[in-house]
Amino acid sequence: MIELPEGISLAKQLNETVKGKTIANVVANASPHKFAWLSGDSAHYNALLKGKTVGETHSFGGKVEIEAEDARIAFAEGINLRYLAAGETLPKKHQLLVAFTDGSALVCTVQMYGGLWAFKEGTFDNEFYLASKQKPSPLSDVFDWAAFKALADEHQNKSAKAFLATEQRIPGLGNGVLQDILFNARVNPKTKVALLTEQELGALFQSVKTTLQQMADQGGRDIETDLYGNPGGYQTVMSKNGLAKPCPGCGGSIVKVAYMGGSVYYCPSCQKERK
Repeated sequence: MIELPEGISLAKQLNETVKGKTIANVVANASPHKFAWLSGDSAHYNALLKGKTVGETHSFGGKVEIEAEDARIAFAEGINLRYLAAGETLPKKHQLLVAFTDGSALVCTVQMYGGLWAFKEGTFDNEFYLASKQKPSPLSDVFDWAAFKALADEHQNKSAKAFLATEQRIPGLGNGVLQDILFNARVNPKTKVALLTEQELGALFQSVKTTLQQMADQGGRDIETDLYGNPGGYQTVMSKNGLAKPCPGCGGSIVKVAYMGGSVYYCPSCQKERK
């Protein structure tokens, strides 16, 4: 899933590879996918984008947006976005293909679900897209202790996972990056916010800031891939990659459990659940 660190990495790579290129043609929904979210009729993608020059790519929250003159292409959630140089073989199946006049291309496929949106600037009214743009990034100075504490005060009865990783309260912070954030703060994902002391809440705030920054600085997490299909440089602790390893905090076993419609990874000793 694209979350904040991966979005930053993809935006940087797209600015290095496709900025200034002219779009030759666009094919959307060539391989229909039930959970590939498109903006309206896929037939309008080519008419909207063909012949336009790619400008800056920006990342906000867990989303990536490419400027193409008066149009925009945006990606979100569980998409695989790949850059192919001229002459490289295109995959047989894809949900979006953006071909350029120099023979290179961007190819996007969807895993479980994901957004592949093309629209005129200022016309897209998707609530999650707008929320990601309007709320401050957790890496910005605006997202300070006072802002975090105010959010926590509003959601005292929610678990740490529900508070941090649902409803786009903190854009780009999803269930994936959540795991190491909670571990670094030594907070159990099931513990309610109301049960955290102010010191523990402060540690959680600092972990949001520092863990996300480390992930972004290292090109995303090792369980996700970049524009070339390479894993990110940040080595996750609480993930499928770390599950078989001893906890770096105490040497004990890391567990994986189903919780709130997804999986959480944590150390029962370092992250004791408080009830």
